[in-house]
Amino acid sequence: MPLADLKVIDLSTVFAGPHCARYLADFGADVVKVERPSGDTVRNIGWRASDGETLWWKLVNRGKRAVTLDLRKADDLQTLRKMLSVADVLIENLRPGKLEALGLIPDDLIAINPKLVITRLTGFGQTGPYRDRAGFATLAEAMSGFAAINGDPEGGPLLPPIALTDELAGLAAAFATLVAIHGGGGQSVDVNLLETMMQIMGPLMSAWHSEQYLQERLGSGIAYSVPRGTYKASDGGWLAVSTSSDSVAARVMDLIGAADDERFASFDGRIAHREELDLLMSNWVARRTLSEALNEFQNAEAAAAPVMNMQQIAEDPHILDRGSLIELDGIKMQGLIARLSRTPGQIRWPGKVIGADNQNLPAGDECWFDDSDSG
Repeated sequence: MPLADLKVIDLSTVFAGPHCARYLADFGADVVKVERPSGDTVRNIGWRASDGETLWWKLVNRGKRAVTLDLRKADDLQTLRKMLSVADVLIENLRPGKLEALGLIPDDLIAINPKLVITRLTGFGQTGPYRDRAGFATLAEAMSGFAAINGDPEGGPLLPPIALTDELAGLAAAFATLVAIHGGGGQSVDVNLLETMMQIMGPLMSAWHSEQYLQERLGSGIAYSVPRGTYKASDGGWLAVSTSSDSVAARVMDLIGAADDERFASFDGRIAHREELDLLMSNWVARRTLSEALNEFQNAEAAAAPVMNMQQIAEDPHILDRGSLIELDGIKMQGLIARLSRTPGQIRWPGKVIGADNQNLPAGDECWFDDSDSG
């Protein structure tokens, strides 16, 4: 696999850091998940599989070795130091200064191992007045502008019902880690939850700076395209509609009988008459079953999709045909995030039981595991 030459130590917990390491493992990196002897926090969060391990643990730590080290003990800390002397990547999400408090000074570690990339995930970054604050996704979602524009116009700000920030920060950190490796290694990577969420806010900061524009909450709508949202069909199903290009918008206008209405002939016109157009769209969908609405959209080559839950996703023919879901030890989960034609990744095993690879920890003069990284 393409990253099979990378040795990675995952010293992080909860979701963002482990996701970063998981993406590397999915493409072959030899990732060692280090947790305290009493077990990582993720072993106690959320739903559990039949063997007692949490589904979160099985997902975010798939493809990794599992070892326990008590970094308060000199021998265990020395074992980690030996591993760091040959590793390519260290991923950690301790509060700023905590890694250094363990005696693991980034500059010193890189001096010993010049190729080492140290990827540091925190709530607010390694510098700045907020650096020492507790960093959680909820705070980043609130402070990034995301919550302020998320929700119904009549309601309050809404936080996402999934671990959105952690998922995105994990991806950002994996990307940044590989960029650092491509740049020759020997450097620290500072990724934080707040700035990750700020990155996905599009040009809203630019709009504020240039026009003092503050986006209001629009429900399922979006500021620059109408109609865009979810609309209830006569049988109770929900249709999601997008008109984010002129050609698709023209097809939708024709479909709902509004092609000759000059108010809806341009993006600016549709935005200016958001309520009227949304009502037309809503009424059109409400007169049809979900299947009927979908068929008409597809025949018109316009953009719409059913709103699906997990059960429906698991049964969807496209998902099944592409193998988008995999099964490991009887647990269904997402497959690879990308498919490479020549050097594909492979998901090898789910998150392991605590201390599964302790017997292979390097001893004596060894600095890494001497076995093959098999499950």
